[in-house]
Amino acid sequence: MLKAMSNLKKRIQSFKHAFRGIHTLFRETPNAWIQLAATVLMILLGVLFRLSPGEWLVLVIVTGAVFSMEALNTALERLSDYTCNKEIHPLVKKAKDLAAAGVLIAALTALIVGVIIFFPKIF
Repeated sequence: MLKAMSNLKKRIQSFKHAFRGIHTLFRETPNAWIQLAATVLMILLGVLFRLSPGEWLVLVIVTGAVFSMEALNTALERLSDYTCNKEIHPLVKKAKDLAAAGVLIAALTALIVGVIIFFPKIF
């Protein structure tokens, strides 16, 4: 019983860390605010055009991918800056560029999905 309570406490603590990370993401990453604005617009358009459950599912998945990639990119940038004392090492630069590319790929994919879903409804 005591071990189960300890495990539950650890799980709750891990959620607290994750929510702190989300707070940090929006406090320190301007691109996250742009992505949030796009998400709000997507939700409003989705409600307006009465999207099907399948359309919502696809939009939720690609939106989650964008925010996840942004969080991972930001984490990698912070860790890289810390370990290199903000000096630009060629391998660290490549790693940061690749992480940024991951965000861009996810965002472009979300944009393409949005166009495929909303374009026929708008025009």
